[in-house]
Amino acid sequence: MHTDTSPTLLVTGGAGFIGSHIATELLQNGYHIRILDNLTPRVHGPDRREPGHLDRRAEVVVGDIRDPHRLREALDGIDTVIHLAAVVGERSSMYRIEKYLSVNTSGTAVLLEALLDHPIRRLVVASSSAIYGEGLYCSYNGTVYPKVRRFPGWAAKGDWEPRSPDGEVIYPLPTPETKEASPSSVYAVSKYDQEEMCRMIGETYGIPTTILRLFPVYGPHQGYANPYSGMLTEYAFRLLQGLPVRLFEDGYQQRDFVSVYDAARAFRLALESPRAAGETLNIASGRPHTFWTVASRLMAITGRQDLSPDITGTGRVGDIRHCTADISRAREVLGYEPEVSLEAGLLDLAAWVRAEIAREEKVPVPLKVPAPSRLRV
Repeated sequence: MHTDTSPTLLVTGGAGFIGSHIATELLQNGYHIRILDNLTPRVHGPDRREPGHLDRRAEVVVGDIRDPHRLREALDGIDTVIHLAAVVGERSSMYRIEKYLSVNTSGTAVLLEALLDHPIRRLVVASSSAIYGEGLYCSYNGTVYPKVRRFPGWAAKGDWEPRSPDGEVIYPLPTPETKEASPSSVYAVSKYDQEEMCRMIGETYGIPTTILRLFPVYGPHQGYANPYSGMLTEYAFRLLQGLPVRLFEDGYQQRDFVSVYDAARAFRLALESPRAAGETLNIASGRPHTFWTVASRLMAITGRQDLSPDITGTGRVGDIRHCTADISRAREVLGYEPEVSLEAGLLDLAAWVRAEIAREEKVPVPLKVPAPSRLRV
């Protein structure tokens, strides 16, 4: 546990969904932190207010990661940085190309330049499983395929699964950090840029750097009314509004969904583990689930089993089929162990969405689940 009373830790993007949970995790463990966030209207509304759930013990500096003067002000007195400031969302990155590269790539470059004149003890960077593209696969006879792409012609015929170059059916495996990067969206390219820049500058200038590759994160305070928010939050919102879940392709895509509480704890462990410097680590639950499975569980939680999912039978630009995580390295280096089960996490998520709908519409929304809480189950 950190006990220094001075504000020595800066969280860029700390007012966002994941950043605000990290702030709570750190503050509850004795850290004193400062947040730099531009409070973008897309996330925080036109009046750009700090989110109500943000821990008031955190000092907040409003500013853009690309503004070198504001960034240097935020770094004053800081000796550790967690870098989350980014525009997120794979599909929107395919038509907002300049925005993503400006904030994610150029913004990280501005931060690294500032750190050349402001030495720090540790840099922890939030990356994404999106850099893998498709995850690791193997064939029936054991041949491993680290780099796989789907062919549009197959998808047009309803054959969504990746295949080997000779057309053989292949199967997803847990993806380790050693798998070759194969970004399939502009967002993924920008996160890979962040990784490479931070790794290179960290090694060159002696900045101990840890990169955490987050698999799909879900939990309370993920904007359900925002078109760029996570799929699980959207599912819960639709069901509670009496609308069916929309599943793209056939709904059997596999992901490794991780609770935001587990993700936040991983960042703290990365700060506290001497072995974390120089490491790139997957942060996930270590358990794959299909979108069908998650939708079915949320239908049961919300009591809306009558709402059969809308299977679109269509894909989306930038989407991949399967990517699940091998988290053995994070276990070894950080002592990281997922603590929130999918069932408990979905209960918490649905309860939060229910409370948000009731608050905005000032009417109760039926849902027999406990009130949102900080899970440790």
